[in-house]
Amino acid sequence: MKNSIFSTGKMVRLAVLVAILIVFCFTPLGRIPLGPVFITLNMLPVVIGAIVLGPAGGAILGTIFGLWSFSTCFGTDPFGTALVNQGFGTALLVAVMCIVPRFFAGWLPGFIYKALNARLGANEGGKIAAVALTSLSGSLLNTVLFVGALVLLFAKNPLTAEAFGTTNAWPIITALITSNALLEAVVCTVIGGAVARALIHFLPVKRRA
Repeated sequence: MKNSIFSTGKMVRLAVLVAILIVFCFTPLGRIPLGPVFITLNMLPVVIGAIVLGPAGGAILGTIFGLWSFSTCFGTDPFGTALVNQGFGTALLVAVMCIVPRFFAGWLPGFIYKALNARLGANEGGKIAAVALTSLSGSLLNTVLFVGALVLLFAKNPLTAEAFGTTNAWPIITALITSNALLEAVVCTVIGGAVARALIHFLPVKRRA
């Protein structure tokens, strides 16, 4: 029987990645200052989990990331806090916006890696390309899905108009997908791809017959 997400080896790796994600979320270690912007590293353990542990591992890590993101809407994130304070119904939509995109941003790269590795993994160069492209896809999915959820759920909200100066979707999308998001994609591709490839090579998850 093939190894499941609940096997000992995978559970140990999942626990380590969860711990790293929590450290990134709750400490300054998850934010790299780069000139006037900060590069967040929260997607790194998520996409590494998707590659090393498969879709289920990525989904678990993505959900934890989403739950943390939602928790910042209770005092830490001014915009999210203002939305939550509009009432219970809006708070539920904020939870959807924070959690659902991160779930899919962790879940889908697991399938993307399987497909890419099956197609490209015949040699070392192909294996590196598979993990790099998967890492890039995780970062892009996180940005696109989160921004899409915000625009879909809150583009017409008065607080959005106040924050972005418009209720039109494209100016909001342009404001959110900035050089910051592009830099995060580069960091996730390079670091996430390198770490995931190293883990697969040096610490492969053993499969039981």
